[in-house]
Amino acid sequence: MNTAHVASPAFPTYLSHARKCSRYLQRTLDTDTGLQEWLQNSFDTSCSSEEMYRLLNDSGFNLQDEIELGRALRHLRKQVMLKLILRDLNGLCGLDEVMQAMTTLAEVCIRQAQDCLMRAMAAQFGQPLGEHSKTPQSLLVIGMGKLGGGELNVSSDIDLIFVYAEDGETDGPRVLGNHEFFTRLGRRMINLINELTADGYVFRVDMRLRPYGDSGPLVMSFAALEEYLVSQGREWERYAWIKARVISPAEHPQIAELEKLARPFVFRRYLDFGAIDSMRKLHAQIREEVRRRDRLNNIKLGPGGIREIEFIAQVFQLIRGGRDAELRIRPTQAVLRALSAKGQLSLEIARMLDDAYILLRNLEHRLQYLDDQQTQALPDKPEDQELVAQAMGFTDYPALLSVLSGHREKVGEQFEQIFGAPETGSADENLWQDGLDTDNLSADLVKLGYRQSGETAERLQQLRLGSRYRQLPDNSRQRLDLLVPQLIKLAATTADPDATLSRLLGLLEGISRRSSYLAFLAEYPESLNLLTRMVAASSWAAEYLMQHPMLLDELLDAREIYQAPDWGQIESKLQRALEDCGDDAERQLDLLRHAQQEQTFHLLAMDLQEQLPLEKLSDHLSELADLMLRHVLELGWRSVRKKHCEQPRFAIVAYGKLGGKELGYASDLDLIFLYEDDHPDAQENYARLAQRINTLLSSYTASGRLYETDLRLRPNGASGLLVSSVAAFEDYQQHNAWVWEHQALTRARFCAGDATVGAKFEDIRHRILCQPRDVADLRREILAMRQKMHDGHPNPTALFDIKHDRGGMVDIEFMVQFLVLAHAQQHPALTGNIGNLALLNLAAELALIPSGAAEQTRNLYRTLRKIQHRLRLNNDGPCRIAPEEVDTHACRELWHLLLE
Repeated sequence: MNTAHVASPAFPTYLSHARKCSRYLQRTLDTDTGLQEWLQNSFDTSCSSEEMYRLLNDSGFNLQDEIELGRALRHLRKQVMLKLILRDLNGLCGLDEVMQAMTTLAEVCIRQAQDCLMRAMAAQFGQPLGEHSKTPQSLLVIGMGKLGGGELNVSSDIDLIFVYAEDGETDGPRVLGNHEFFTRLGRRMINLINELTADGYVFRVDMRLRPYGDSGPLVMSFAALEEYLVSQGREWERYAWIKARVISPAEHPQIAELEKLARPFVFRRYLDFGAIDSMRKLHAQIREEVRRRDRLNNIKLGPGGIREIEFIAQVFQLIRGGRDAELRIRPTQAVLRALSAKGQLSLEIARMLDDAYILLRNLEHRLQYLDDQQTQALPDKPEDQELVAQAMGFTDYPALLSVLSGHREKVGEQFEQIFGAPETGSADENLWQDGLDTDNLSADLVKLGYRQSGETAERLQQLRLGSRYRQLPDNSRQRLDLLVPQLIKLAATTADPDATLSRLLGLLEGISRRSSYLAFLAEYPESLNLLTRMVAASSWAAEYLMQHPMLLDELLDAREIYQAPDWGQIESKLQRALEDCGDDAERQLDLLRHAQQEQTFHLLAMDLQEQLPLEKLSDHLSELADLMLRHVLELGWRSVRKKHCEQPRFAIVAYGKLGGKELGYASDLDLIFLYEDDHPDAQENYARLAQRINTLLSSYTASGRLYETDLRLRPNGASGLLVSSVAAFEDYQQHNAWVWEHQALTRARFCAGDATVGAKFEDIRHRILCQPRDVADLRREILAMRQKMHDGHPNPTALFDIKHDRGGMVDIEFMVQFLVLAHAQQHPALTGNIGNLALLNLAAELALIPSGAAEQTRNLYRTLRKIQHRLRLNNDGPCRIAPEEVDTHACRELWHLLLE
């Protein structure tokens, strides 16, 4: 059977076009005529690693001989180049195939060279072993730049860094230290790949991105690399290391260790807005070099070129990659897609940049196809201009330039939008300068509308002359100097300029030690308007931002910040992020804290703009707490060492504000823990789980705290067991619970954990609340407890305490609880956890209370909650108002009717 490849009739046409547009292809085929037959038989399939290894194995060269391997690799490069040129110029493949094939070629060549040379050196010196681990050590070859990103161009050099895990020495008859062994191996690899011979070269090798550059050691241990990155790594190196990838060997257990070592250097744990200015300065240096060398026609380094697209993609990675693992990817186009999906770039902008990137990279390759030269400069010779235009599919060179100029102009505009120096507005610098006395400053503040100008001027002077300001790094001090005059002007537009500016200055002082946050405000001055409005409306908001300054980033997108939460979407996104953390419990907990803070801040922003009714706000805050409890329970169970089952038969029950879905921003969580599990280890394991949950919720770390907790509502209070079995809980509620504990049960609900255990709790709750009771005894018990609470919260002022005074919120809540406990036996619907307002309405429908009194009391409760909420946004003290602000008469009448 004849299996010979049938030549394509289109090949001569393809070959003719390729010969016309590539002098390199012409010369190579004319020099080695056998390559044309091979090309004719193989051009219609894509370049793959399998094909490259097959070509090497069929080459007839001894791949274990250093000299012969060098010849084989150089021949392989010619084959791959010819095939790519012919396929690309004739539209048989796209940019992806070209970049991937060249990257694969580099990987195959480096791996073959390393394998051959490592065998030879190990035979001479033995295997390098770790000094402490005594395990075999390998040289890890890191590909940087386009090689690391899988985007290598056809005539590119390759940027490499050589590292190894552990110092030590070889175990052969001629002992070498690991550093010396790997240095020799690295030099031989470079020579094998880089050296120009009669057969050409494989790749030009550039080692200048290694630590200390040309003056540094050729190879470096992990420990030395880490010390360098921590103590001497520069900003531009962070940019370079984004694309760093171990390319040889293909797999190795120490690759994960290396990635873990480098990640904190590249990706900060906080949002790193200082990266914008760092990359702006780096690009300014590149542009100056371009102008100095007259390289404005360079499509890589010139305006609107490839480098600017890469910078746009990578600055977002540097800023956000520490917090978002999905941005720790290498290919530029993939980064653009991710940024669009995450709303950091609009879909339109991302597509524009991607289209420009494809055009520029295709043009780059056609410039290099001419003579296999590493160039990105547009040609000067008319004949080359026409060849490049034809290779790009244009009728002539001016047509190509017209399209190219349009793309470069759009890229340049987007680059300037991101990296251009931020507009600082027209703030008066006289408001913030050395040598300005307090009296003159006070006079200027009066003109702006400040009413306590003397105190405010004094505050500004204290900040200007204070040690904290003087000790700031130059960059941070310059940013503060830009910000303060703007904030003075913005605060002057609010209802209380003095209070607003005081809060803003406190926030600036609080974040000034973290330069990234000052950089954010300086880079995005448009965020200052929203920031000013928020802190003007709420001192609590200012304090919350001071505690969690990473939330400043949320000010960037005013549309998103005012979107009501989609809890299903939030849950899915959080779950993916937690999975990306692997088994790192600390990172997972930090992620939960940030997610909680981010959603709280979004709700706060909507609240301050009066876009959320208070009841809806409480529902959202309660849903957020439930979400956090579900994940904390899962995280806590994972940390229990001797688990007796895969999934805990364990439930978290919420009481109080969370139980009644009336949670506020700073509310603590009243929780109890239940289980139903007969295993001998159940009690001990679930006690550990409960303790772990409480610790995870309430412990302070650098990223803050999730919630303050109160566990005293469990059976027997603080002296009782931390967890109870369902049976023990039921027995306690039936025989030992006080009336006030049954009152608390009216607002309890299952909120996280095993649904079966949760359903059993709800059943117990229902039966307890529906028990028959002596109403007179119940009334007496509730009155006694109400008096005890009243005595515990004395009000020595003439103001009305909206929570604890007679006719206030506690009275209303006690009346609702009395109605439930007194009448649920006859009216089980009263056991529904539907909130105080709905229960008052239901009681009126059941004719248990007059409908008019019910409606007036409902309105009062709603009003008191709104007042309490408003006061707590600006005051930590007791919520007290002038008595005439509210009418409590109907509430007092209803109290008299029910309980006196």
